[in-house]
Amino acid sequence: MRVKLVVLSFFALYLGVSAQQPVERVKFEDDRVERTLSVRVDRVNVLFTVLTSRGKLVTDLAKNDFTVFEDGNPQNISNFSKDGDLPLNIGLLIDTSGSVRDKLRFEREAAAKFFYSTLRRKQDKAFVMSFDTSPMLLQDYTDNPGTLQHAVERMIAGGATSLYDAVSLAAVHKLAGENGRHVLIVLSDGFDNASHIDLAAALETVQKNDIVIYTISTNRTEGLMLQDPRPGDANLTQLAVETGGHAFFPKRIEDLTQSFKRIGEDLRAQYSLAYGPTNMRRDGTYRRIAIVPSHKGYTVRCRHGYFAPKAKS
Repeated sequence: MRVKLVVLSFFALYLGVSAQQPVERVKFEDDRVERTLSVRVDRVNVLFTVLTSRGKLVTDLAKNDFTVFEDGNPQNISNFSKDGDLPLNIGLLIDTSGSVRDKLRFEREAAAKFFYSTLRRKQDKAFVMSFDTSPMLLQDYTDNPGTLQHAVERMIAGGATSLYDAVSLAAVHKLAGENGRHVLIVLSDGFDNASHIDLAAALETVQKNDIVIYTISTNRTEGLMLQDPRPGDANLTQLAVETGGHAFFPKRIEDLTQSFKRIGEDLRAQYSLAYGPTNMRRDGTYRRIAIVPSHKGYTVRCRHGYFAPKAKS
């Protein structure tokens, strides 16, 4: 059964929820479940992947192969692990606005194949949300690919586009507080004409909840192009790059499956590290993060920064 997410309840949450604040209790009006978000304020956690100059994933590195900087200052790595086996919490957000109507069938097929190839039963879980004029939760968390496929097959295209609302609602209502890795996969043309917040606000919500976003653009695939795709693709790129994910731009509808496959490979090659920031000021400022590998030919893909906790007045 489709569950309509209450947009107004989100904005109350958005103003008060931060992934770097102390423990707080939050009421979720969509399912009447009260959840507690437990968060560390003395440690910064970062998921990242490492690639060669040819774009091949590197999976055999150790803690001493990296140096971490915050705002240009070196930090001491307190925890390091290869996270390919940690539980995955995946949110798949699919644009069902009128502009992607002729591509919906291929989106369904590619998404179903991704769930069957990526989810590990009793370890990983995923939910499906569509968005047009407003976001809609089609399927709550499950580890059953068949159940997720059934939800995807029920999607119907039409309406405007509320991309930023969908990203923020998924971050706060579904991913915040879950154990394991937090991942959003966004399948869209990247345009937004119906959200109550802007791109910067959506990104801030994601960054405060340690979420990695992967985006797949539908702009370059075959079909009728009604507008210049570059602004939409730029939005998708920013969502992905700022959070440590990756943006994909398939040129054919059939290539959607390959994009999902590459995301699955990326998730199995992730590393994780944590450090206690030398800058302990609780001023709510944005801090830039850089992870530098000792191997000169490697590059690191990670979130660009985080928001420091803000002291209560």
